[in-house]
Amino acid sequence: MACLPVSDEQLERAAALLRTGGIVAFPTETVYGLGAVAFDGLAVARIFEIKARPRFDPLIVHVADRQQLAQCVIDVPPVAERLIAAFWPGPLTLVLRKCEAIGSLLTGGLATVAVRMPSHPVARALLERTGSPIAAPSANPFGGLSPTRAEHVAAALGDRVDMILDGGPTEYGLESSIILIEPTPTLLRHGAIPVEQIEAVIGPVQRDIPPGSATLAPGRLPHHYAPHTPLRLIAPERVPMQERTEAASLAFRRVQSGYRAALALSPSGDLRIAAAHLFDALHRLDAAGATRIDVEPVPESGLGSAIMDRLTRGSAR
Repeated sequence: MACLPVSDEQLERAAALLRTGGIVAFPTETVYGLGAVAFDGLAVARIFEIKARPRFDPLIVHVADRQQLAQCVIDVPPVAERLIAAFWPGPLTLVLRKCEAIGSLLTGGLATVAVRMPSHPVARALLERTGSPIAAPSANPFGGLSPTRAEHVAAALGDRVDMILDGGPTEYGLESSIILIEPTPTLLRHGAIPVEQIEAVIGPVQRDIPPGSATLAPGRLPHHYAPHTPLRLIAPERVPMQERTEAASLAFRRVQSGYRAALALSPSGDLRIAAAHLFDALHRLDAAGATRIDVEPVPESGLGSAIMDRLTRGSAR
């Protein structure tokens, strides 16, 4: 599948495909999404088939404006309004009570729907031209590495997608943060907006996830975000030199010697840069033919919590 650079002509073609039941991969500010019109049950089912995604795992719906939001949710509580004012358009997903028009397949049978308003200009233009909310999980096989470049989508999904819009590398490189609004604001997924910033707007949020909530939002299963090559979290100094030769290494600040392939996320120690590079680096190391990927843990503060969430789930077996 060719990755087509974004133009007015390609946007019109993509919107026409979506309106007629097609599946289009497109860039957002977080990762690339695999899009279908949210109200088209057959197209939504195709997303699950293409990704080999379990039916209990809900999708995120993307909206262009408040009018499209009103087509998806029953109401917007005051806490959600404050978060919308602070972070939309942007990488924050809110879980709200759904309208009847949102099918149960899309929500995993739940009475709620996960919804966000992306800030990426291509995503926004596609939503506006399509004229409908778009359901769009990450454009990759279920449980695998998220795509932050169009070529990641093409390599993973190929001709199973009707069209891939190439908007270059994504800005954040991590999926959106997800907040369940009712009955108590609860962090369901660490993401591109650190939870500390969210709490600065609405006060403390619950971080002890309630029992049975694994299906309330995407990306919450124990094994997720995984490369094909086995991944382990380990401090570099703990790996003997003789155990490095057939392995790959992903360090936080400094490239490690002795490995078959080695990369560093951010020589300056900037967690924003590390987050933006995370999945692309893992895609590159996954293709290196190594026996495993040794990944150095990063500080678990701010975006570090989201990075470590991805790495912990990616290393689970």
